[in-house]
Amino acid sequence: MHFNNEKERVLALRDALIAKGMHTQAEVDALEEGFETWTPANGAAVVARAWCDPAFKQRLLKNALEAANEVVQPVPFGGWDALALENTDKVHNVLVCTLCSCTIKSLIGQPPVWYKSLAYRARLVREPRAVLREFGLELDADVEIKVWDITAETGYMVIPARPAGTEGWSEAELASIITKKSLIGVEQPDVSRVKREGQSTASCLEVNHA
Repeated sequence: MHFNNEKERVLALRDALIAKGMHTQAEVDALEEGFETWTPANGAAVVARAWCDPAFKQRLLKNALEAANEVVQPVPFGGWDALALENTDKVHNVLVCTLCSCTIKSLIGQPPVWYKSLAYRARLVREPRAVLREFGLELDADVEIKVWDITAETGYMVIPARPAGTEGWSEAELASIITKKSLIGVEQPDVSRVKREGQSTASCLEVNHA
């Protein structure tokens, strides 16, 4: 069978999966609709809840899928196991997919261009501290960096360390400083992204989860 382009090939694969009973049209429709709602704002909301609710954080660390569904519903993981990895003052977690560009899209969104690059995928596992430094993230020498390679069976999300000075913030305010990069582990949440009462507007950044 000849295909003129990738779109034709994908559509043919979809039709074959439905014809063989491996997926239903309703499942395919739900998947397509889901793409529109799979953004890092979902992961940000989950992390913000974990920062505010210690019991929820424990549930998230124990069963990421089940706990995430308490905050964002539904959170399809495509049959993966999912682990939430907590950053602390001693351990920093960062994600990569050395095989291709997998992420838990329902929580982190679509993978950024740099995440899919061969340079990132190859170098992060060899020299993570240097790569993080290039993202502007300078970690103390005694902080252990753990690189997690996403597989076809297991996906990950990072729970960034909660920044100092955010005590009393609402979950919405906390979520607004959590970006796609911080969910991957190459960036720390930036408190200057939120305008607080009495704070100069000029000092604040537009909230963006990218």
